[in-house]
Amino acid sequence: MRVLLASLLLAVLPSVLPAASHAATETVLKVGDQQLQTRGVLEASGQLKDVPYKIEWYNFPAAQPLGEALNAGAIDVGGLGDAPLIFAYAAGARVRAVAATRSQPVDLAIVVPENSPIKSAADLKGKRIATTRGSIGHYLTIATLERAGIKLSDVSLRFMQPADAKAALATGNVDAWSTWDPYVALAELRDHDRSIANGVGVSSGLSFQAATDESIKAKHAQIEDFLHRVAIGQRWALAHPDEVAAMQSQVTGLPTDVLKTVYQRAQLHPVAIDDSLIAEQQKTADLYHRADVIKAPLNVTPSFDRQFGFSDH
Repeated sequence: MRVLLASLLLAVLPSVLPAASHAATETVLKVGDQQLQTRGVLEASGQLKDVPYKIEWYNFPAAQPLGEALNAGAIDVGGLGDAPLIFAYAAGARVRAVAATRSQPVDLAIVVPENSPIKSAADLKGKRIATTRGSIGHYLTIATLERAGIKLSDVSLRFMQPADAKAALATGNVDAWSTWDPYVALAELRDHDRSIANGVGVSSGLSFQAATDESIKAKHAQIEDFLHRVAIGQRWALAHPDEVAAMQSQVTGLPTDVLKTVYQRAQLHPVAIDDSLIAEQQKTADLYHRADVIKAPLNVTPSFDRQFGFSDH
């Protein structure tokens, strides 16, 4: 199971959703996904029926490589968290957040092995913490340490992708792992790891669909339709966690009970991109600057595109 899971988490393979028979002339929308979460919701909710364009799905183990793919123009649109969007934008990526969602940040956590002497964030001083650079796990680490009065120089951050971090925690090569669902749920339910800190009170719970500037211009209608389908699917999933978990288990191979836990506790739902949301994103960027992760102050306002206008209403 561990080998199968590691292979799954590392896979970044495109797959094509068949559409109309005139495939040679129709528009192709290249969509980046993490652990097939968006695709699973869309399939379960029936939102992939009668799509008037072709979708090519690209699955990533984390947001950082997805952001790099956006930056390179290898995909048109993709889902990523608030912190990864900031990293991509700070790196000069010509991308914009075109839709937003919010979840309960309990789905973001720092986990330790069941028998670890680490009981709280205060015990992280001097410890080795695995996370993915530029991820929401990276953000959680910085915010948690800041709240606990621990300097970044007082811990050893080990940057790696989730599959490697999972293995490092299991073998004792790191003391803690800062990550997100479904990895948190897998760690808790399968490896009996413990959460010693989560995102409640430090994370906005925001995530985004982001698109490249070029794709927004060239594939505006397709992106608008895709975002509409995603919003419908997310609202449907709130009331149907069993169906979503079952469908996504078929797509990803991840256990159904793990995925049900992910959806039930996240309560992910679409929200409007407004001034207050952008202000929350600015606070996240400011924290990165305080921690010297981002070297210069960053104005996040230009990283949003409000023209698509989807919300929870």
